[in-house]
Amino acid sequence: MPKLVYDFKEGNKDLKDLLGGKGANLAEMTNLGLPVPPGFIITTEACRYYLKEGKVPDGLAAEVDEHLADLERKIGRRLGDPADPLLVSVRSGAKFSMPGMMETVLNIGLTDESVHGLAKQAGNERFAWDSYRRLIQMFGKTVLDIDGTQFEHAMDAAKKAKGTTSDLDLDADDLHRLVDAFKGIVRDAVGRDFPQDPREQMNLAINAVFDSWNAPRAVLYRRQERIPGDLGTAVSIVAMVFGNLGMDSGTGVAFTRDPGTGQQGVYGDYLQNAQGEDVVAGIRNTVPLQDLEKIDPTSYAELMQIMQTLENHYRDLCDIEFTIERGKLWMLQTRVGKRTAAAAFRIAVELVDQGMIDMDEALDRVTGDQLVQLMFPRFDVSGDVRQITKGVSASPGAAVGKAVFDSGRAVEQAAAGEEVILVRRETNPDDLHGMIASRGILTSRGGKTSHAAVVARGMGKTCVCGAEELDIDLAGRTFTAPGGVTVAEGDVISIDGTSGAVYLGEVPVMASSVVEFFEGRLDPQADELVSAVSRIMQHADARRRLGVHANADTGPDCARARRFGAEGVGLARTEHMFLGERRQLVERLILAEDEASRQAALDALEPLQRGDFVEILEAMDGLPVTIRTIDPPLHEFLPDLTDLTVKVALAGDQATEQDRKLLDAVRRLHEQNPMLGLRGVRLDLVIPGLVNMQVRAIAHAAADRKKAGGDPRPEIMIPLTASVQEMEIAREYAEKVLAEVAEETGISVHTLIGTMIEVPRAALISGQIAQSAEFFSFGTNDLTQMTWAFSRDDVEGAFFGRYIALGVFGVSPFESIDREGVGRLVRISVEEGRATRPDLHIGVCGEHGGDPDSVHFFHETGLDYVSCSPFRVPVARLEAGRAAVEEQLAGRSDTR
Repeated sequence: MPKLVYDFKEGNKDLKDLLGGKGANLAEMTNLGLPVPPGFIITTEACRYYLKEGKVPDGLAAEVDEHLADLERKIGRRLGDPADPLLVSVRSGAKFSMPGMMETVLNIGLTDESVHGLAKQAGNERFAWDSYRRLIQMFGKTVLDIDGTQFEHAMDAAKKAKGTTSDLDLDADDLHRLVDAFKGIVRDAVGRDFPQDPREQMNLAINAVFDSWNAPRAVLYRRQERIPGDLGTAVSIVAMVFGNLGMDSGTGVAFTRDPGTGQQGVYGDYLQNAQGEDVVAGIRNTVPLQDLEKIDPTSYAELMQIMQTLENHYRDLCDIEFTIERGKLWMLQTRVGKRTAAAAFRIAVELVDQGMIDMDEALDRVTGDQLVQLMFPRFDVSGDVRQITKGVSASPGAAVGKAVFDSGRAVEQAAAGEEVILVRRETNPDDLHGMIASRGILTSRGGKTSHAAVVARGMGKTCVCGAEELDIDLAGRTFTAPGGVTVAEGDVISIDGTSGAVYLGEVPVMASSVVEFFEGRLDPQADELVSAVSRIMQHADARRRLGVHANADTGPDCARARRFGAEGVGLARTEHMFLGERRQLVERLILAEDEASRQAALDALEPLQRGDFVEILEAMDGLPVTIRTIDPPLHEFLPDLTDLTVKVALAGDQATEQDRKLLDAVRRLHEQNPMLGLRGVRLDLVIPGLVNMQVRAIAHAAADRKKAGGDPRPEIMIPLTASVQEMEIAREYAEKVLAEVAEETGISVHTLIGTMIEVPRAALISGQIAQSAEFFSFGTNDLTQMTWAFSRDDVEGAFFGRYIALGVFGVSPFESIDREGVGRLVRISVEEGRATRPDLHIGVCGEHGGDPDSVHFFHETGLDYVSCSPFRVPVARLEAGRAAVEEQLAGRSDTR
């Protein structure tokens, strides 16, 4: 086995794969000369071995012994020594931050004997017994898997017996009795006494941290955040420093910038006479970090200096955990902090302006998912709205839903289609499934560094914390707000994560300022956030190689897409133009009994289609417009077979001749599997008049636009092609019609003819199809359906949830491209198509064109453009720029 344990001095921030984020950053701070308690790190390789083999690697115990002995020499104490004990924390820490999802155990080394030594060493008996009860409680819950509510009930009983609601009012004798009660809980739950061997405590805690990598909440969080499941966690063993020694001690969390807005300043929370979990859990309300300047000005000044050092060193917002032990400041953790979408954009451009990073790195630090969050609507409070309280603005957004008071109910209600707001006194890691299911989270305790705030920001969920005026009755499933307002489960509330306001009832929403900017209705200099978005979008456009088109079927949709930055239409679906009142004309075409009737129906449809195309070409003047000929089977334009059968049967002899003819037509066109039946190019070959009419309408519309002085650039796309013969025949039909219209009008408009690659066979013979097709556009929705043998309309609700839970895939293949399967077909098609036709223009028009991860794949694969819904166009532009920058950064790394 390779080296399994590293001293802090042996690591650095670039070893996150091996030492985890926490361990690597503790090592980095140590090497910067910052006040970090000494310790060592067990690697992620040891964890992966443990999870695979069910035991720790050979040699790990010896390496831990060696580093523990070195730590004892540095401190001058031995682990759990009865007279003068060294205590350590055992902390999890994966490569990617997973706040609260894995285990940490503090105060390892305390026993029935060493608790007296700690009391003598600290000169504080209350502190020693408080530390011991914390160890038993954390150890019992995380290592021995005892229900944590048993310890909470014992604590509540102790406070009730004392006549108080605060644990700070419990004295040493009270805490001694509480320790005895906690030990009884352990004995009853696991059938043995609480371990009195300090090294056994450490070993069991290390194994528990390893095991916590696969705890349900950790697995769920990784799936939510798309973190690979095979990374494992490192374990940091750190000498304990104590924030619960008295009022001259404490613990806190700090940010070098506001994680909610990105503004520079002093942000964070501090809690006197407490250990770190008290702050994050939100069990006691903290004071703002600024108050530390009055409480302990020396430590405050040192902390401010360290925060500046860390931000300059990491060149980013830093999230810091610290403890003050009797006036001595200790740094316990730092990491690049999670932030809201608005903060991400603001911080990126501010760091550019401060000369710390360049625009490429700024672009790399924001994401398309964050941009989507900024495009969400916000509350319109100009009307009659009722604000019932205000809390801490923990994670921005506007969320409306029914109040629910536990995570299980939140999941149930959300699964039933309800939008819910999860209301809790404070959240803990076990609430993760309810937080994911909810539109927003509201708590009465905690601040911007509480569990609810940190997790919500990471997920992009709206969150208001620390609404202290709310009296939440979890058992009664109600909360009471000032003024006697009572909200019961099921009542609708609205929460504003940007301002912290909580409203009774549903508050209307309005467009975000970022959307107004993209629409051209807001000057980017009028808003600081919009200015940051504008600068980054300009750089993304300058750096990207991929073009970005839009899927749009109407003039207004095309106009909006163009305002959002679309450089053309990648998919105009002509079948959408046959809906509504025009459906009757399609019925006439299908029911036509002779050529004259059929042609009359086509003649009636053509001017309508022509008008549609004129509108689209006008909106996209000078840009390419890819128009797909009719794709779905004709029965979709007719009444449902079952409904029509029942209607005719009930009418009996009174049924109309029209209904009887319709029923005959529906039966004639009925297919067992219509998505694999008479549709797409097959309609063109079997009923050529329909597609010929569409091509004629396109040609006339283009001629009309050119005659009016426009610059039309239509492209005709044949769907569902699976053979070169289909493509050749369809192209021959189209070219004949185009030539006829050119001769008739005297106007020739260059029109490319290509195909959608959405059938696996087409991808595999793309070299042949490219002989006839002038462009390819991947229809990844159907290509995914046919490759996986999934019916999208059925499977997502039927079993995708189970598949994701089982790890069959981490995300729906309809949401993000399946790189191994569907992606391989795309690569084959691109390579073979361009081998035949080097100038082959290739794009994608499935909704994957707007998915951030998929955009990166299409860049890597060499596509020319992506096409997506108008709303996703800015996202695709941003991610296309990021893909180009990341490719360049990776190239730089490869040459080192």
